[in-house]
Amino acid sequence: MNRRYPNPRFRLRIVFSEDEMIGPGKAELLERISNTGSIAAAGREMGMSYKRAWQLVETMNAMFNEPVVLSTRGGASGGGATLTETGKAVLSGYRSLEDEAQKAAEEHIARLQGMLRIRGDEN
Repeated sequence: MNRRYPNPRFRLRIVFSEDEMIGPGKAELLERISNTGSIAAAGREMGMSYKRAWQLVETMNAMFNEPVVLSTRGGASGGGATLTETGKAVLSGYRSLEDEAQKAAEEHIARLQGMLRIRGDEN
């Protein structure tokens, strides 16, 4: 482990088109929707506005052949949201790719990390 930069992060984003992509943020949103049963609660946990969380869900629902999230309106019985089978497959596929890419990148990241300048070293 490098004391100067002990925890480099590897982030993977798949860009299908200019407006259609999936990366760490959308994957985390899907996970939190799955865990909380709510788009609003998932967004709150991420420090994201309700409107932004809904926009991301709408974007993902439009990107794939089938919706990734199904929601019901609130009211007396309360609303809710669940991942569809497509949503579960998208999340699982993204996380699997992310894990494989992380493993493949570890040696490269370590090599690059070893070449980093020590912070505060101006000489």
